[in-house]
Amino acid sequence: MKDLHNNIECESVLDPIVIEATATHTDIDLQDFNSAELVIFAGLDAGSGLSGSHKLVFTLKDSPDASTYTNVETADMLGVTVTSGTILTIDAVGEDNSIYQFGYVGGKRYLELTYTETGTVAMPMSITIIKSHGLDVPAI
Repeated sequence: MKDLHNNIECESVLDPIVIEATATHTDIDLQDFNSAELVIFAGLDAGSGLSGSHKLVFTLKDSPDASTYTNVETADMLGVTVTSGTILTIDAVGEDNSIYQFGYVGGKRYLELTYTETGTVAMPMSITIIKSHGLDVPAI
């Protein structure tokens, strides 16, 4: 059996909470790791109903030094085509109550994740970053 446990490190970016406003999570530190998987656990929306008028838009930026962040590009990501830093839009019935995951393979040390609420959204959500390909193994 292969050993995954000693080769990853999980870090909570957002503990489970009902999202009802825009928020930014900065300085997600990838020091000593060469890859990361961003996992967004989106619960069932109890807001006005997801649509183009009631949605969450997720943007991801990276930085070498946590001072200036720039939008990630498609080449930095796995599992998504990036448009102006946007990695995910949840704006339709059936897109809630889902798990979304995106791989980051860019070379920057820090990430910044922002979700922007438009209209009324009331969705339980949590976000985890799974770091891997550590410089020192085991990771923990």
